[in-house]
Amino acid sequence: MKKILLLSDTHSHIDETILKYVKLADEVWHAGDIGDLKVTDTIQKLKPLRAVFGNIDNHEARLEFPLNNRFFCEGVEVLITHIGGYPGKYSPAIREEITKNPPKLFISGHSHILKVMFDKKLNCLHMNPGAAGISGFHKKRTMLRFEIDGDKIQSLEIIEIGDK
Repeated sequence: MKKILLLSDTHSHIDETILKYVKLADEVWHAGDIGDLKVTDTIQKLKPLRAVFGNIDNHEARLEFPLNNRFFCEGVEVLITHIGGYPGKYSPAIREEITKNPPKLFISGHSHILKVMFDKKLNCLHMNPGAAGISGFHKKRTMLRFEIDGDKIQSLEIIEIGDK
């Protein structure tokens, strides 16, 4: 069983509240718009990290992290990208891949809107953790945490960090 902390859109911001949850996780996944790599460097000193770059990320982030990250965690195939859309409105850049070979869990960021939806057509769970940073139009800073146990995604929890 793995305890996952999922965040996105930090836009160079990391603080003690985020780090408190990082320390409680087995792995941290970041769905892009990292900003300054001090964010991912700080996380990687504490826990294993899987991440993708986002549209605001510079060449350093793009050299360190991929645009799309597809992997297995226990028995769950995961696909993370930054601009991915959501069921019924997938981004054109990822639509073909996700419809031809859907993962069990599809994660994206970008919108700064926390959203968890199940795509019945693709039998795929979509998660967007909202934004953990302090830049952007969102009012509340959010993250998600959950567990993967074998092929089950369970114990999903919304973390509201507070106002930005």
